[in-house]
Amino acid sequence: MTFSIVGHCTRTGMFGVAITTSSICVGARCPHVRAGVGAVATQNITDPNLGPLLLDRLEAGDTSQAALAAVMADREHLAYRQLTVVDAKGNTAQHTGENILGTNDVALGDNCVAAGNLLATTDVPHAMAAGFQNHADQHLAERLLRAIEAGVAAGGEMGDVRSACLIVADKLPFPLVDLRVDWSEGDPIVDLRNIWEAYEPQMVDYVNRAIAPSVAPSYGVPGDE
Repeated sequence: MTFSIVGHCTRTGMFGVAITTSSICVGARCPHVRAGVGAVATQNITDPNLGPLLLDRLEAGDTSQAALAAVMADREHLAYRQLTVVDAKGNTAQHTGENILGTNDVALGDNCVAAGNLLATTDVPHAMAAGFQNHADQHLAERLLRAIEAGVAAGGEMGDVRSACLIVADKLPFPLVDLRVDWSEGDPIVDLRNIWEAYEPQMVDYVNRAIAPSVAPSYGVPGDE
């Protein structure tokens, strides 16, 4: 009931995840990023604990494969989990348990992993990985969003998706991009695209408000001159 892509930008060092699903508030449970460390998606029947555990292992120096092996060791319920990881050197890893729902597949690309379950077709992850790799000159958030859009064009989920998230870590402890559609009766990917296009021109302003407020622009709202 979910498809996603985790990615690393070798040009900027950013990490990110784009993800969508048929259930509510996917951004609250499934995508995990850490500046300078990596990106993780946990999906299918999700355990949100696994994202921070994997990022901790990456931060301690493990590769994606070693981190995944360590976190999976002697852990219960892995048959229900689908996990994807990318680390700071672009190494990727994935786990797809035997109880993953419906049609499912994974595509490992250069500095990215795309995965999904309850898919309309196994073409979806491969279309996402190609969409990510075809736009290496774009901002990582744009690349991830284009990848998800490519997944939709390839068939997407078997049913309707209802929530979506786009999250990117750059150099600071908080995300550079953290955009969510927690529920949509329409198309959360279209909604997410609209939010990104509105947010992108203001993105650096919000960073400056955190680290250099004296030079940050006003918000441009009534009362804020």
